[in-house]
Amino acid sequence: MSKPDNSVVFGTEDILLSLCNSVTRVLSVATQSQLRFSGMVQRISKTCLKPDIGCFVLFDGGFSGLVVINFSAPAAMELYETYMLTMGMAKEELATSHTADEVSNVMGELMNQIVGDFTGKVARELQTHITQNQPKMLVLNKQVMLSVDTNLDAPESRRVTFYTARNNIFYLELAIDRTEFIKLVDFKAPDAPDPDALIDAARAGAPAGTPAAAVSAPSDHSDLLDSLGM
Repeated sequence: MSKPDNSVVFGTEDILLSLCNSVTRVLSVATQSQLRFSGMVQRISKTCLKPDIGCFVLFDGGFSGLVVINFSAPAAMELYETYMLTMGMAKEELATSHTADEVSNVMGELMNQIVGDFTGKVARELQTHITQNQPKMLVLNKQVMLSVDTNLDAPESRRVTFYTARNNIFYLELAIDRTEFIKLVDFKAPDAPDPDALIDAARAGAPAGTPAAAVSAPSDHSDLLDSLGM
């Protein structure tokens, strides 16, 4: 395999952009609304959890890092409510405060989906593997500095501002080792699997075999009853 004349390099900002796209994709699908993020990124010295709801998850493997998302109460409640309503819940059954355990659980599940989408893209596009721990959610009334409990030799930290459909704000913070991925050979990243297509394919294959089994069972049962004179 020959080395390309112009090697493609993926650095911290490229990894951050991939993560930002995962955030907007997962939350937009989950809430059936449009989210966006700022075209400017902040270089920060360290990550921290901030009010009103802070969520963080560690990942390790091909490269190590930490993802933090700090939701304001209005942003958390908007995402929680639109997600639950999209899932078919009645509005009167929803929690009314961002401090409710149900809100934290939902935001933790969405965070888990975001990082899962991101790790899948890392495997496809960067051809490496990272694993994540279970997201942790904290309801806060004051700023908490979060130390990164992972092996970062040369950490780089970034912060990106996100806007919900109602223009409520939340922040994504990423801390990873300074790293670059250099494309040594040309390859085409496989497309992301489409869950709907997989479900449709499974459903399309099921009717062919299922009715036959369903019909044969009563037939065998009837033969047995006939042999017994019943």
